[in-house]
Amino acid sequence: MSGLFDLTGQVAIVTGTSRGLGQYFARALARAGADLVLTSRDRKTLAPFEAEISALGRRSVSLDLDLRNQESIQKMAAAAHDSFGRIDILVNNAGCNVRKPALEVTWDDWNLILDTNLRGSFFVAQAVARHMIERKYGRIINVGSVTSVAGYAGLGPYGASRGGIRQLTMSLADDWGKFGITVNTLAPGWFRTAQNKVMYEDTEWVEYLTERIPLKRPGQPDDLDGAIVFLASEASRYVTGQTLLVDGGISTGAMRALPKKK
Repeated sequence: MSGLFDLTGQVAIVTGTSRGLGQYFARALARAGADLVLTSRDRKTLAPFEAEISALGRRSVSLDLDLRNQESIQKMAAAAHDSFGRIDILVNNAGCNVRKPALEVTWDDWNLILDTNLRGSFFVAQAVARHMIERKYGRIINVGSVTSVAGYAGLGPYGASRGGIRQLTMSLADDWGKFGITVNTLAPGWFRTAQNKVMYEDTEWVEYLTERIPLKRPGQPDDLDGAIVFLASEASRYVTGQTLLVDGGISTGAMRALPKKK
């Protein structure tokens, strides 16, 4: 059974690995045996993390990637393939967010979020899939979030981008299944990251959130390790077009408990 999760000899691209969940995804894949292509808008920032991956006994290369620039996307995919001669796994993780009430969202806010999270993810998948199709094999994991299936105030453009990722995943799964490529969405719930750390400094908000999560705690980054390796491995060979929520159950719609009557 353990062989189903073994990624030895495979090559994985993980976008957005300068910080946050992208680094956790890359570590999990490296521990499962994969060599890594790491990306950031400035690859120089990846040097410490590249050394960490090397210490795990895996090969890695760092590449520049600007998701809002099509030429940058194409260059990254070509350089990744040239570096290792193959691409087996893509984790479409890089993204951004702007938290604002809907009435305060600007035209530029909308374009930044949708161009990065949705358009960028599509064209990265397209560029990488061209190489996967040649080998009739691939695992594409688009990173969504619980906002792929639920709406939250102050996250209108972000939720639109992540809901779009879910729909995009289903379409690409149908497009590329005949080439031996699976396409799935990994949708984390509420995890503390650099993007949202200010929210976790509000103890009242954390308490409110925790009461709505059936498992009664926000996610820890290593809670995602099993899911990312599963979707990247042979264990998921007959799973495609799906959204795997790793959210402690918050997407069940659990409500905050009412205060006890005195």
